[in-house]
Amino acid sequence: MRWIPHSATEVSSRTPSAPAGAATAAQKVVKTIGGDKAKIETYCDIGRLGSQIEEAERKQDLNRIDDLNKKIDQMATKLGPDYVALISKLDDIDPDSKEAQEITSALEGLDKLCAK
Repeated sequence: MRWIPHSATEVSSRTPSAPAGAATAAQKVVKTIGGDKAKIETYCDIGRLGSQIEEAERKQDLNRIDDLNKKIDQMATKLGPDYVALISKLDDIDPDSKEAQEITSALEGLDKLCAK
């Protein structure tokens, strides 16, 4: 099972040397998603599914986690190839690195749009 992190919190809490350009890629993703109301909605929906995954993890409901991960994977493709590529890179980034902090900061801008 693979869960796609979608928010700044998940980026900083999840990942192990940083590929070059991930922070720049994050800024591009934020610009692309932030300029499209449908993509903002999808990004926020992914965030809500992420919260449901956390709940399912507490209950140790592996089937629910798998189902939610599949939904997130499907929804992520709607955000575009740059988003999918960025999320794929996150597994290679040290969460304490400057690059991770830059990505976190960039994604916080999208997270704020979800709070509205």
